[in-house]
Amino acid sequence: MSNRQTETDVILIGAGIMSATLGTLLKELVPYWDIKVFEKLASPGEESSNEWNNAGTGHAALCELNYTTEKPDGSIDISKAIKVNEQFQVSMQFWSYLVNSKLIRNPQDFIMPLPHMSLVQGEQNVAFLKKRFEAMSKNPLFQGMQYSDNPKKLMEWIPLIMKERASNEPMAATKMDSGTDVNFGALTRMLFDHLKRKDVEIRYKHHVDDIKRAGDGKWELKVRNDRGEVERYKAKFVFIGGGGGSLPLLQKSGIPEGKHIGGFPISGLFMVCNNPEVVAQHHAKVYGKAKVGAPPMSVPHLDTRFIDHKKSLLFGPFAGFSPKFLKTGSMFDLIGSVKPDNILTMLAAGAKNLSLTKYLIQQVLLSKEKRMEELREFIPNAKSEDWDLLVAGQRVQVIKDTVDGGKGTLQFGTEVVSAADGSIAALLGASPGASTAVSVMLEVIEKCFPDQLKAWQPKIKEMIPSYGLSLVDNPELIREIHESTTRALGLNSELQTIV
Repeated sequence: MSNRQTETDVILIGAGIMSATLGTLLKELVPYWDIKVFEKLASPGEESSNEWNNAGTGHAALCELNYTTEKPDGSIDISKAIKVNEQFQVSMQFWSYLVNSKLIRNPQDFIMPLPHMSLVQGEQNVAFLKKRFEAMSKNPLFQGMQYSDNPKKLMEWIPLIMKERASNEPMAATKMDSGTDVNFGALTRMLFDHLKRKDVEIRYKHHVDDIKRAGDGKWELKVRNDRGEVERYKAKFVFIGGGGGSLPLLQKSGIPEGKHIGGFPISGLFMVCNNPEVVAQHHAKVYGKAKVGAPPMSVPHLDTRFIDHKKSLLFGPFAGFSPKFLKTGSMFDLIGSVKPDNILTMLAAGAKNLSLTKYLIQQVLLSKEKRMEELREFIPNAKSEDWDLLVAGQRVQVIKDTVDGGKGTLQFGTEVVSAADGSIAALLGASPGASTAVSVMLEVIEKCFPDQLKAWQPKIKEMIPSYGLSLVDNPELIREIHESTTRALGLNSELQTIV
C-alpha cells in the first residue's frame, strides 16, 4: 500500500453526466484548476447515464403528467412542470455554448428533434388532460402545445397506437413538436473526451474505498485500482456523483448534513422493439398516466429513441426491486446503508411504503406475456416476438425526514447534499436527473463556491444567457433562447412551433 499522497484541487467521483457537467463547467470557470475523476467501471457513462439504462431522454415537462397535479378546487398546478422546463432550457443553452465554442462537435450524435405527447383514456382522464392543456398552453414556455380528442387526428399523430383499436373509450392527447430525444450516454462520453483534452486526469477502474476529512479541512480519499493497489489523494473540493453509489460515500464522509438520510433502490425493465417495420411506424415520446400505487418513475411511455444513429422503440418502464444501489453493485448495498443515525428514518419509510414495496415485488414477478398485455394498452396489435426485455439502470430514491411529510419520507427527485463549508457535495436521487444536470451542477457551484461566484457570474452568463432570470417572466428571452439553441444544436426549426 502506497503512503504517497497526491494533492489536487477538485476530485469528481463517478464518470456520469453529473460529474461530466460539473467538470466541464469548472474547467470553463477556472481553467488552471487541477481536476481528477475516479470511476470504478472501465469507461464513462456506464450506469445511470447510459442510453440503455435510462429513459431520461430530454425530460422537459412537455409530456410527463406526473409534473402537473389537480388541486382540490379542480385547477391544475403546473409549477413543477415550469421548473423542470426552465431547468431543461438551461441545459440546452450550455450544450449550445459548448457546440458554438467548438468544445464538442456533432450535436446530432446526442440530441434529435422529436415530438413529446401525453395520452390518456377514459372520460375523467380526458377532462383532466383538457384542463392541463388549457393551463399549460397559456404559459409562454408551453406555447405551441396542441390538443386533440379526435380519433382521426390521433391516428395522424400516433398511427401505431391508434391502429386496430377496438375500444370506443374516449381518448385524448397533447403534442409538443419542440421536444427532443437526448442520448445522455453519448453526451457523457463527449464531455469526458473534451475534459481529457483539457488535461483532466480520468482514472477508470478506480474505486473510492474511503473518504475522510484531514486536519487542514481538506478531504483524503483512499482509492483502490483494479489490481488491488491502494492510492491516496487529497483535495480541497470533492463531488460525489456516483449515482446510487453516492449515499455510502456521503455516509463515510461523516458530514452532519449526510445523516438521517437513507436510500430506496428501484430497478426497472424496458421492452425494446426488434422489428424495424414496427419502429418505423412511431415517431414520438408518448407518456400515459401511472397506475394507482405506482411510483412516479413508473409512468408508462412509448419512446422513439435515437441510439448509435439508429431509431429504436422502447416501452416501459416496469418497476422492480433489487437491494443493489447500482447495476454493478452488491446485494448488500441496501442493508449496508442502514446506520445508527438513519435506522428510524429507514424503518418509518418501510412502514409508510408497504404498498409500494408490494407493487414493486408484483412487477418483478410479471411474466413476459403480462408485460405484453400492458404494452397492448398502447399498441393493440403488439406481437411478443417483436419485443425483447431490457434491464434498465438502478435508481436510488432519497429517504429523509421532512417537515411536511414527517419521518422517513420517500422523495422523488434529485437532491444535492453539501457540507456547510462547501468543501464536499453529493448528488442523490433520480428523475428528472440527467435532463436537469446543468441546473443541478450550477446549484452545486453556488452552494460550494460562494466566495468565487461573483467573479464567475459574467462567464456563467456567457454560457447560459438566462442565468439568474425567470424565463416565464421573459417571453422574449424564451424566443431568443429557442432560436439560438435550435440553430446551435441542429434541431429542425421547421418542426418547432414554440412561441
